[in-house]
Amino acid sequence: MTDEPLSREALAPGATGTERAIEAALRPKNLGEFVGQRVVREQLSLVLEAAKGRQMPPDHVLLSGPPGLGKTTLSMIIAAELGVSMRVTSGPAIQHAGDLAAVLTSLEEGEVLFVDEIHRLARPVEEMLYVAMEDFRVDVVVGKGPGANAIPLTLPPFTVVGATTRAGLLPAPLRDRFGFTGQLDYYSASELEQVIVRSAALLDLEVSAEAASEVASRSRGTPRIANRLLRRVRDWAEVRGSGVADIGAALAALAVYQVDERGLDRLDRAILEVLVRRFAGQPAGLTTLAAAVGEEPDTIETVVEPFLLREGLIARTPRGRLATLEAYAHLGADPPP
Repeated sequence: MTDEPLSREALAPGATGTERAIEAALRPKNLGEFVGQRVVREQLSLVLEAAKGRQMPPDHVLLSGPPGLGKTTLSMIIAAELGVSMRVTSGPAIQHAGDLAAVLTSLEEGEVLFVDEIHRLARPVEEMLYVAMEDFRVDVVVGKGPGANAIPLTLPPFTVVGATTRAGLLPAPLRDRFGFTGQLDYYSASELEQVIVRSAALLDLEVSAEAASEVASRSRGTPRIANRLLRRVRDWAEVRGSGVADIGAALAALAVYQVDERGLDRLDRAILEVLVRRFAGQPAGLTTLAAAVGEEPDTIETVVEPFLLREGLIARTPRGRLATLEAYAHLGADPPP
């Protein structure tokens, strides 16, 4: 469990220390710098401005949406806009109610508690969080068996910011404790171009409009991916090019890192190859598919599959996943008769 200021908060899974530092540097620091999500930004701005006017912590906030769209960044911005510090933890990290009690009792008035993957909280932890969010109270159990006593401890007012990629898994009692829920959507290509131009300026990298457009079109509607691809283009430009991220550098770098014109990477294509060539029109179950490509089922279901579904390259059926005719066309394969 991480219980520290957000400057040390976890970034993209698998990122190195240097990559994490770069990603942190590229994050917007306030709502004015945040690109995209116009509706959520406006709604959140009203919530925060009203809370500051009343000089009270805002309602608890739930941010929902696919990975990489800015949930963690918005949580940072909430704390920054309120001028308070932030504690960071995640659903899988809090295994026992006692773990949560330790975090809650250490909070100071007005602080923001960011809970990533909040849908993965254990049931006893959820039940303790219900009471803490609504009544600002936590019951600490002392002793065991018939002689156990619950000692109520009053907590200072604070704000929980929960982030989830699977809002449907949140139990209704927990969902109802959030006064504001923001649903983040995928970015348009033009919004991603703005993200890339801004990030290039922060990286002191000259990027052409054509290169920014090309990278944006292959970024799967996700700012995190756009920034990651931009850094790979920068690597190519500095090592093999002129130091400028022009269209030639962008195309060459994207080819080296196997990101095709639709934004599919090696794993995406491996899944399509298995469905098209091995199963040849027959459905494949998630576990079978994961074993065939050597990846965890959860990664395929939460990271890869949503993009392939959105692109119309696979379909989900009661019997498993199927490659669509568009997938066959993309791979240059003949569809089954």
